[in-house]
Amino acid sequence: MPELPEVEIVRHSLNKKIIQKKVKKVIIRNKNLRLKIPHNFESFLKNKKIIKVDRFSKYLILYLSSKSYLLIHLGMSGTIHLVNNNKKNIITNTSFYNSLKLPKTHNHIEIIFKDLRLIYNDPRRFGFFQLIKNSKLLKKRFSHLGPEPFELKFNLDYILSFFRKKEKIIKNFLLDQSFVSGIGNIYASEILFESKINPNKRACVLSKKECQKIIINSKKILTNAIKKGGSSIKNFTNISGIEGKFQKNFRVYQREGLNCKRSKCKGIIKKKIISNRSTFFCDFCQK
Repeated sequence: MPELPEVEIVRHSLNKKIIQKKVKKVIIRNKNLRLKIPHNFESFLKNKKIIKVDRFSKYLILYLSSKSYLLIHLGMSGTIHLVNNNKKNIITNTSFYNSLKLPKTHNHIEIIFKDLRLIYNDPRRFGFFQLIKNSKLLKKRFSHLGPEPFELKFNLDYILSFFRKKEKIIKNFLLDQSFVSGIGNIYASEILFESKINPNKRACVLSKKECQKIIINSKKILTNAIKKGGSSIKNFTNISGIEGKFQKNFRVYQREGLNCKRSKCKGIIKKKIISNRSTFFCDFCQK
């Protein structure tokens, strides 16, 4: 599943290509995504300009000229492809999983501009499109989600208050989108390693210093991942043909059985299944 840095790269790619373009036509080949495509989907988008593409957590937000919004979530396997009508694209994928080129199947939604087509491909159909009529409803749509790691609200007072008397372990908290938005399994392991915190440690017993480390390292690791184009577990390249390279900086994720990369640490990277998710940590510096 694309995490916050991967979705941010998609946002950046779309902002370069579709801003101020008017929707000429919409083709729906399969309405049955995680949320069923509404009957007014085409009429809602047709003749609207894309003002900007924003992001919150793992959601893409397309601002429309009608002061309404199109929300896109990529789910587990969703990818957005941009196809130029006037030339053959070698690489069409704006995101980082599956085919670099437009696949022949599972192309469920097509948004057509004058010289460009935005095509949504999703073999597993866990992604979705959602129409939002105004800013009030957009704010309400995200009201159940916690702040992003980059927000000022994600501070020491917030974390200490949230963790008070909570027995849940810290790894699960980092994946809990009501606590903090946008962190997924890969980055949770990396953040806890950088913070020298065992993923099984109960949140309520974390010290102020440990909480401060989580704040700092969440920002640091996600920022670094965005700069390097996201994490590539499978082959991917963005629309400019640039590979994501953060996977080359993994310090624990998918390094089971290898020596810890921390200087002077004699530990070995272990893998443990926590809440049905693979978790990686050093058995020495994350005791």
